[in-house]
Amino acid sequence: MNQQQRKRIRELGRYAVTVARKEGLPAMAKRTAGFVKRRFFGKKARYLPDKKVLAAQRALYAGKTRADCGLPAISILTPLYNTPPAYLRAFLDSFVNQTAPNGQLCLADASDSAHGEVGQIVREYQAKNQQIVYKKIENQGIAANTNAAAALADGEYLALADHDDVLAPHAMYEMGRAILDLRAAGKPDGFLYSDEALFEKDIRRPLVGHFKPDYAPDYLLCCNYICHLAVFRRALFEQVGGERPECDGSQDHDLFFRLIEQVGGAAHLPQVLYYWRVHAGSTSGGTEAKPYVAQAAKKAIADHLARTGQKGQVTDGLFPSTYRVVWEVEGNPKVSVLIPNKDHTEDLEQCLHSLYARTLWENYEVIVIENNSEQPETFAYYQEAQRRYEGLRVVRYPGKGFNFSAINNFGRKYASGQYLLLLNNDVEITDGDWMGEMVRQCARPRGGAICGAMLYYPDDTIQHAGVITGLGGYAGHSHKYKQRGGSGYMFRTATVQDLSAVTAACMLVKTSVWDAVGGLDEGFTVAFNDVDFCLRVRDAGYKILWTPYAWLYHHESKSRGSDENDPIKARRFASEQKRLYDQHGRENILDDPYYNPSLTYDREDFSESADLKALQSGQLRVRYRE
Repeated sequence: MNQQQRKRIRELGRYAVTVARKEGLPAMAKRTAGFVKRRFFGKKARYLPDKKVLAAQRALYAGKTRADCGLPAISILTPLYNTPPAYLRAFLDSFVNQTAPNGQLCLADASDSAHGEVGQIVREYQAKNQQIVYKKIENQGIAANTNAAAALADGEYLALADHDDVLAPHAMYEMGRAILDLRAAGKPDGFLYSDEALFEKDIRRPLVGHFKPDYAPDYLLCCNYICHLAVFRRALFEQVGGERPECDGSQDHDLFFRLIEQVGGAAHLPQVLYYWRVHAGSTSGGTEAKPYVAQAAKKAIADHLARTGQKGQVTDGLFPSTYRVVWEVEGNPKVSVLIPNKDHTEDLEQCLHSLYARTLWENYEVIVIENNSEQPETFAYYQEAQRRYEGLRVVRYPGKGFNFSAINNFGRKYASGQYLLLLNNDVEITDGDWMGEMVRQCARPRGGAICGAMLYYPDDTIQHAGVITGLGGYAGHSHKYKQRGGSGYMFRTATVQDLSAVTAACMLVKTSVWDAVGGLDEGFTVAFNDVDFCLRVRDAGYKILWTPYAWLYHHESKSRGSDENDPIKARRFASEQKRLYDQHGRENILDDPYYNPSLTYDREDFSESADLKALQSGQLRVRYRE
């Protein structure tokens, strides 16, 4: 067992004790039992609603039709092309067996003359279900064929489905209800998407779920995380001109951009309503099956940037199916780097030397905030460092003790930059573009007010890939301890992310936004000051971004030591946990819009929750974000 594994076990143990203390031993035992069940026993039908839930939906709409069921009509657009009979029957069965009757299936068949059985099978199903509409067409590509299917539709809404996939039995019901919920809440109902799962043979035995965040525009620029099931107003589809043949291969990604531009955002229903079949040649198996996808995706992204007045170069990302926008920076903003320090001159020297020697962004100043150092050598080092490093300033914090928030608020008084960059003294820079990348994410239209960086431990495992609120009950670091070089869950360590918070160990923030929200809350002396600050910025309507293209090494907590075995520090930490709940509400902390309720809050690895009851009971409701 390595050091990081031992550390994770200790953290899980402490969390178990916390659960037992706050919720009782039965709650802890229940979570443990759920974990064991999920890890070691069957996972059959784990994303499907309970049979009683499906039966209740069917009973509710018994004898009803699409016209009188009270749910918005949704026309599903599916181009057919030489579809294997078994796949086609499974797909058609999934439509025929929907729990609600508000769906219409529009099939445009471009199969060649050797696959006449495709039309025969569809006509067989048409005889049983009048809501299946079929037309034989010439093959003109996936986008044109989808547009041909749209010409058959009469529903108020459209949805996209592939001919070899399977709809969840409650897909039409849940999407219809979600639309009504949005209307009742006064939210835009023009574009919705659900979660999905991959399967090979039987949807009752899924391979993995794709549990998505709520609408995350910068994440969407990096990959089409939305995919299936997407539902949108037919009038909007017609208004934007349908799907574009010039984006074949990424035609849906392109369409989503154009629809969202009209709506202003998107609604996310965190239920698994679509099953994506994995087989040779399917895009669920990776873009290696369809090499033209990447070129089409980059065009879709570039065209979206042009339409929305954003400037940047679209390039390939770190992994297939991912992309990067290298943004043009508006102006030449100055960055004020704030580094609190108490003694530990070796750490500070490593930080300063790496910063000055390797940082390519030229317009910055560095302010070291001296905080009650006790060693005479420290002050001698400050004098020497100011001679060696051009523009370095050392300012003396007048307070006593350690208060991270107050120290940085004091340092801000001396900063002259349009951006503040909070940086720990135990961080080491190895990549020269780190600061420029963080500036690019903020100094552009529709950019972030805050940007965080990828931080690695010295052993090349992840220390920070963004903060997820609710992990461990309060907040935790995304993908902590994962080995460097991986893509993370749904590419989330390899793409720019919209997040609720990032760590202040390396955080760039617009000075104007810092001032507008009042800087760091000095009631958080050590822990959660960055989480609280980011949440206040997020709730004020600004974006918080994280980028994997700015990466540093973090020799974590060398300057402060561990809180585990110190009773005074433990009490302070508990007090700051309580303050986080008091300031933001426990329910809000445990409901991060950029996470997913079907993912675990017990660990930082984005694994499935041991308790999927909310998913299986249909309790999870739609949420709209701009």
